[in-house]
Amino acid sequence: MTADQAHTSGVPHLVLDPHGRDHHGEAARLRERGPVVRVSLPGDVTAWSIARHDLLTQLVMDPRISKDWHNWGAMQRGEIPDDWPLIGMVKVTNMVTADGAEHRRLRKLVSQTFTARRVEELRPRTTAIVDRLLDELPSHTAPDGTVDLRQHLAYPVPMQVISDLFGIPEYERPELREAVDKIFRSDLDPEEVAANQIAVYQLLARVVELRGKERGDDLTSALITAREAEPDALTQEELVGTLLVMLAAGHETTLSLIVNAVRALLTHPGQLALVQSRDDLWPAVVEETLRWDAPIGNFPFRYPTEDIEIGGVVIPAGDPIMAPYSAVGRDTAQHGPDAGSFDVTRRQERHLAFGHGAHACLGAPLARLEAGIALPKLFARYPELSLGTDPETLAPVPSMFSNSVTTLPVRLGPEA
Repeated sequence: MTADQAHTSGVPHLVLDPHGRDHHGEAARLRERGPVVRVSLPGDVTAWSIARHDLLTQLVMDPRISKDWHNWGAMQRGEIPDDWPLIGMVKVTNMVTADGAEHRRLRKLVSQTFTARRVEELRPRTTAIVDRLLDELPSHTAPDGTVDLRQHLAYPVPMQVISDLFGIPEYERPELREAVDKIFRSDLDPEEVAANQIAVYQLLARVVELRGKERGDDLTSALITAREAEPDALTQEELVGTLLVMLAAGHETTLSLIVNAVRALLTHPGQLALVQSRDDLWPAVVEETLRWDAPIGNFPFRYPTEDIEIGGVVIPAGDPIMAPYSAVGRDTAQHGPDAGSFDVTRRQERHLAFGHGAHACLGAPLARLEAGIALPKLFARYPELSLGTDPETLAPVPSMFSNSVTTLPVRLGPEA
């Protein structure tokens, strides 16, 4: 028996679907198999998944756990090729993949510019974007009488807000949108992965070059200025990597949050009627959606710097550990025996949809603000909004990371 077999002997195993065709069925199977599960990823890569809320919370706070991909044993041994389908989510240089002092250095620069005040200042601009898109929705009606709410509301709101915030020129945005989509895909062939990695870094390098010459009231300009004031604060690679993580997360999370919240309300008419009678419940809609249908179903990776025991299982140093947010969001030990139900009136226990601890998502306030504006405005404008198809026919995004659907056809009904 090899050392690896000794560590995994008797440990339950699950092959994860790179197409993400059944996030919550897969999440349920993770929970059923136990708190610690060995999972298979594309390319015969193996990892661990911690499917209990309390254990995952402990794990992310453990000082023996690293976010730095250099600590991945298989990466060190050259076993993970640069065209591996998930490489764009893992092999990056930014605050998400840094530890300790390096993480604090990189996060400090962003947090100094991406402040709570800066987010709140985006409220009027975000409101104006949402109002304009709601005005335009009827013009996007398809021959069958439906409007794709993902394409015409959920997608453009966060993309426009985050692109404006970071000073992305209009002519670069279509390519940025396509590149970010592909980063979250886990079903691409190696050639597409390699080409997208090159394209996205070249695009962001162009943005940095432009903002270096033409400063504006945007966060890219602010980061470049901070870098000039303290040259050791941020390398060129770290600057581009920081832009990548902020733009990708700032777009994808909010997009899926809005889609999932609308889908949840339209498939739970009793909940929708309650929310429409009580404006104070909209923040609960956002939090319950984050828990019950997390925008990111799984998130890579953390790496033990020494052998650790969790849930009675020893995980070897250097093995990747995945955070299965879809699984822990419905953990009955944390959220009660009805954790599988969508209920905006439930007592809101802590969820992990935005992470936890030092690496908690910096963009969470912005995502909450955008969804908190878009959702009540949508249902106030179109109070008879309904799904335009059987919810069972909605196609999932082909990703083991993004948890949403590729289209959300709705019938608007009369405007209020």
